[in-house]
Amino acid sequence: MKLDIPQIGGGFRERVEAIVVQIPEGRVMTYGQLAALCGSPRAARIVGGIAHFGDPKLPWHRVVKKDGSLAEGYPGGMPGHRRALEADGVLFGNSDKVNVESLLWHPVD
Repeated sequence: MKLDIPQIGGGFRERVEAIVVQIPEGRVMTYGQLAALCGSPRAARIVGGIAHFGDPKLPWHRVVKKDGSLAEGYPGGMPGHRRALEADGVLFGNSDKVNVESLLWHPVD
């Protein structure tokens, strides 16, 4: 899938949201990966803020920490984040982390 990121007239938030809507079901991206794709590789925390206060209709549950940990600030906390990922078909082992190596989505730029 070719990545569609608005370049003109879109700010950082718009670029982040444009990528989040493209994350396929059953796959994840990290906050840092999103930040880097949007041109600010050191802005992972900003992406987290956008996720926390952004459009709740977007699939923010598909965004995880770089080690596969879930977000405490997700509605319902980490259990809510886990349920949302499980509804997407993501399987968890004995921990509350996703296997980032196997689930990470790498869009084509």
